[in-house]
Order: sequence, then structure tokens, then C-alpha cells
Amino acid sequence: MQLVVARIGRAHGIKGEVTVEVRTDEPELRLGPGAVLATDPASTGPLTIETGRVHSGRLLLRFEGVRDRTAAEALRNTLLIAEVDPEELPEDEDEFYDHQLMDLDVVTKDGVEVGRITEISHLPSQDLFIVERPDGSEVMIPFVEEIVTEIDLEEQRAIIDPPPGLIDDRAEIVSSRDDGEDSGTGSGEDAGKGSEAGGA
Repeated sequence: MQLVVARIGRAHGIKGEVTVEVRTDEPELRLGPGAVLATDPASTGPLTIETGRVHSGRLLLRFEGVRDRTAAEALRNTLLIAEVDPEELPEDEDEFYDHQLMDLDVVTKDGVEVGRITEISHLPSQDLFIVERPDGSEVMIPFVEEIVTEIDLEEQRAIIDPPPGLIDDRAEIVSSRDDGEDSGTGSGEDAGKGSEAGGA
């Protein structure tokens, strides 16, 4: 199974390094030197990571065969894709991959049905579940321990304890948004490929 683990950003310096937007909680495993990654667009890859380092809080990578700024800049916005065993689980039992969370039923701790997870949005501050309600509207549920109290993969459900107003108020607001505004972060922007997500 293929999972998006990073997106290449701007070139850094003149020696072929690039910044990357990390989309995995295991960058040491997925984005370490020697890792061979498929790409989207496919014509750009595969790419082999030669070196990696953190600079000013950003991960910088250099790929084999990419030696100058021009070549690095040509890789901008390329998605880096790792081949992952579908049965593989994150090392931390409180973390989950996106593909494990997609399509889970969301219910409150009192057993009230909220909807189904259709997307996981990765924001700098936290991850969000995008939940489609039975009436077709959407609600955003922050993936934090205080709200998402349990992920039950056997029962295929996420149990939440929402604060007052989170579900009712936000459902109406989110569903009325223009579809064109709901782009950007999150794994749903690349059809058919997930990305790896952190846990609560």
C-alpha cells in the first residue's frame, strides 16, 4: 500500500537541498538516508534520499543525482510516497495511520451516531477528523485525547466526548462553506493515496 509521507517544498541553498513538508510521524524511518521513494508525478522519481538534516525547525533533504538549486527547484510540490505493509502498525500504540482511521464510524460516548470519517486534515497545531454526517453535512473533530477518547479498530469506530456546541454548531457552519475553500492540508488532496497521521 502506498502512503504519502512528505511533500517537497522550496530549494534550500545552491547544493540541491530541498525543504519538505513532513506527513508522517516516523520521519526517521520513512525519510532516512538510503530510503527509495516513489513520487507523484511518477515521472519525477523514484528518488533516493542521500542526506537529511533539520535546519530552523524544517527538515532538509538531498536526493541522489540532485546537485544544484535548479534541479532541486524542479522537484517542488512533488509528493514522496512510501510503500507500506497494510498490516504494519505505528510503534506507539496511541498512534494510527490515516488508512486505519478512514471510514470509521464516529459516535459519542453516549452512543449517539455522529457520522463517518472521510478525511484526516493535518494542521500545524493538530490533526482534524473530517466527519460526514448522515444528512451529508460535515463536521470537524479535533483529534486530541480530550475529545477523541477511544479508537476501536475492531469495532471500526471512534468514540468522542465533544464539548458543548462542537458538533451541532460546527456541522452547520462547515456544511455551508464553499467547496472550493476546503483544500490545502490533509491527505484527501491526492486521490487513492493516504498519508500517515499521528495519534492523540
